[in-house]
Amino acid sequence: MIIYGVLGDVSILKLFTAGALPGLLLAGSFMAWVMIHTALRGDLVPAAENDLKNLTWRERFSALRDLAPALFLIFCVLGSMYGGIATPSEAAAVGVLGAALVTVFQGSLTFEAMKGILIGAVTTCSMIALIVLGASILGNAAAFLGIPQAVASYVQSLGLSPFMLIVALIAFYIVLGCFLDGFSMIVMTLPIVLPIIKQAGFDPIWFGVFMVMVVEMSQITPPVGFNLFVIQGLTGDGLGYIARVTLPYFLIMILFTLLLTIYPDIVLWLPRVMAG
Repeated sequence: MIIYGVLGDVSILKLFTAGALPGLLLAGSFMAWVMIHTALRGDLVPAAENDLKNLTWRERFSALRDLAPALFLIFCVLGSMYGGIATPSEAAAVGVLGAALVTVFQGSLTFEAMKGILIGAVTTCSMIALIVLGASILGNAAAFLGIPQAVASYVQSLGLSPFMLIVALIAFYIVLGCFLDGFSMIVMTLPIVLPIIKQAGFDPIWFGVFMVMVVEMSQITPPVGFNLFVIQGLTGDGLGYIARVTLPYFLIMILFTLLLTIYPDIVLWLPRVMAG
C-alpha cells in the first residue's frame, strides 16, 4: 500500500483505513474455509485436536501473551494513524520506538542485534528507493511516449463494462504474477493501468485495495510464488503439493475481489466515515 500510495499519489492513511474492513472480512472467509475443511476432514489433525481439548480456558488465554509484542506494534503504528496522532511517516517512527521498547523488555537489544537491524534497514530502504526511482523513470517515459493514452484508447475501443474491465485486470495480474514479484508488478503496470482505472470511474483508493489483493494472489501462483517458497521452506513439502492445497484460498481471493467490485462500499465506507 505504501508503494502504491507513493507511486499513485494517493493518501496512505486512507489506503490503510480502506483496507481494514476488507482485510477482516477476507480473514473471516479464510477462517470459514478452514472450519469447513477440518469439519469435512477431521482426521487430518487428531493429535492437535486432542491437545486442544485438554487445554483449560485459562491456559488458552495465557497463550495469547505470546501475541502481545506483535499486537503492541500494530497498535503503535496503525493506532497512532487511525487516532490522528501521527502521519504515516511519523507512525513509522512510533513503530520503531515501539519495537525498541519490545526488544528492551525482552532483553534482546544487543550490539550485534543493532548492527543487523541497521544493515537490514539500509538495505531495505535502498531497495525501495531504487524501486521508486525506477517507477518514476518508467512513468515519465511512458507518459512521454503516450503509452497510457494509447492503451486507454485501446481498452475503450473494446467496449468493456467496468466490471469486465476488472475481470480482465484480475486475469492479467494472475498471469503476470506467474513470472514477477509483487513490487515489480506494481512498478511496471501502475503508470499504465491507473489512468485507465480513473477514466473508467473507479476510485484510486478502491483500486489500491484491489491492487493489494491481486498482488497477494500473485504470491501463491507458481512458478514464481514467493509465499509458496516460504511455506516450502517451513514444511519441506513439494511445491506442487503446496500450490494444490492453497488453491481454495486463491479462489476465495478471486471471489472476494469480485465482491469488492460489485460492492465497492466495502472498501470505501470506512474512509468516508473517518473523513466525516
